[in-house]
Amino acid sequence: MNMLTKDFTDAVEQRLEKSDMTAQEAIARLNELEQKMATMGRGGGGWADEQRGSWGHNFIDTKAADLALIASERGRISMQMKTTITSAADSGGSLIVPARDMAVGMPQRRLTIRDLLNVVRVTSGSVEYPKMTARPTAAAPVAEGALKPESAMVMELATAPIRTIAHFIPASRQVLDDAPQLQGIIDVEMLYGLAIKEEQQLLFGDGTGQNLEGMVPQATEFDPVLLFAEPTFIDVIAAAIHQAALSEVSPTGIVVHPTDWWKMRTTKDADGRYILGDPAANVPPNLFGIPVVPTQAMTVDNFLVGGFGAQTLYDRWEARVEISSEHADFFTRNLIAVLCEERIGFAAKLPQALVTGDFTTGLTAATEA
Repeated sequence: MNMLTKDFTDAVEQRLEKSDMTAQEAIARLNELEQKMATMGRGGGGWADEQRGSWGHNFIDTKAADLALIASERGRISMQMKTTITSAADSGGSLIVPARDMAVGMPQRRLTIRDLLNVVRVTSGSVEYPKMTARPTAAAPVAEGALKPESAMVMELATAPIRTIAHFIPASRQVLDDAPQLQGIIDVEMLYGLAIKEEQQLLFGDGTGQNLEGMVPQATEFDPVLLFAEPTFIDVIAAAIHQAALSEVSPTGIVVHPTDWWKMRTTKDADGRYILGDPAANVPPNLFGIPVVPTQAMTVDNFLVGGFGAQTLYDRWEARVEISSEHADFFTRNLIAVLCEERIGFAAKLPQALVTGDFTTGLTAATEA
């Protein structure tokens, strides 16, 4: 600090100290004067009455508030704000730009049914495949020189039609040009909506019109013959696995609704222990060595068990997203159609390897047997 700055600082401090002392002396004298007036004027009249029009009385009346302010402020400067700037809409709020985070979409369930199947790429509008309906089974022991038995094998030509699954959404050309993030959201959501419909068709398509012929309508109905008294959901699945295995195709998957899976996962023994493993352990969904696929694509209380590798999904067009203005009057209105579609076919080549049913019927039938 140079000498000039120091001298200035010292001078300011001295003036503040002097001002503080002056204020204190004035207040002390004022208090003394008030006490004298109170003492001498108690009976009415006297010195207090004589001094009412004096300079001291007038000083008390006019300057007391100022002296009190000096004492309270003690040299400080106060400032009254007439207008406060805030984030309100009628103040500075219009100039505040909020931060923009990533958009939050709706939850998406895990898609699993396609992963269970044998997937084949094709380039035609339908797929024909020979399907054996009778195998050669006339083999028998033959005596020396005797005529050998003749077997027969019957093949039947089956056709799996390729179906189109599609949907579109209209959008403004300007909004997509100005918001690239929106384009990404549309693509993801359109593809997801397509996949949801694909799962529904693979499981429950009834084969009419443009519907695929799904697995549940072609599967064998569950027969609870293997169940005994007081069965559980796990017992029902065990009986279905046994039934599917009798088709000579080893079961490779169990499709159930998550609600039904957790009923099985939380089943306890007589000692209160979880049958399928400690809750603290990371136990993958599995029953009797066969993966369990909990998915909301399956309806509650129903199941599908069997050899999914023997069933084939044909991919003609993989799912794709396309944009065009060639729809109605979209070109003149600066609108575009965002189209999402795929072309697939499905063949349940060995439907006898699939067993479907519902837990309620299975438990009831076993109890009544």
